[in-house]
Amino acid sequence: MKHTVVRTKDIVLIALFAALMAALALFPPITIPALGVPITAQSMGVMLSGAILGAKRGGLSILLFLLLVAIGLPLLSGGRGGLGVFFGPTAGFMFGWVLGAVLIGYLHERAWATIEPFKSFLYCFLGGIVVVYAIGIPWASVNTGVSLVKVAVGSLAFIPGDMLKAGLTALAVVAIRKAFPAMHQPAA
Repeated sequence: MKHTVVRTKDIVLIALFAALMAALALFPPITIPALGVPITAQSMGVMLSGAILGAKRGGLSILLFLLLVAIGLPLLSGGRGGLGVFFGPTAGFMFGWVLGAVLIGYLHERAWATIEPFKSFLYCFLGGIVVVYAIGIPWASVNTGVSLVKVAVGSLAFIPGDMLKAGLTALAVVAIRKAFPAMHQPAA
């Protein structure tokens, strides 16, 4: 019986954070014309999903969100959705979201008992910026025909906003850790 409760709780949390990703799309995107990649609030959803839910549930919440996008729901910033978005210049960043959430979750799970703002910020920076950009920049370069260096330099415009999102996520994580210290404890 206990496993059923845990499984139901996991499903609810995964769906809830997929819905959070959709809600973050309501913030209007700012597109950098040379890259065709919008600045969105959804990258913060990736950080929150991983940090709060952990590696497995965080990654699954992003996969669920992307599945909903793939079947045509307009859940990406700017009301985009459908299979076509997975072949455009932003697709690499979306694929990076999954691995970013998993890494952020893994790091937060390991340090949950001692998490503090700087550590959480660093983990969000590594997964939500380094990993996502490491996948997104090469994809955008190949997809647009713009050199890797030019795409990387153009992507620097996104770093301050993403660092702000990592900082806000870190503050939220520390507050949640104080309220729910057993969040990342294995089920009994």
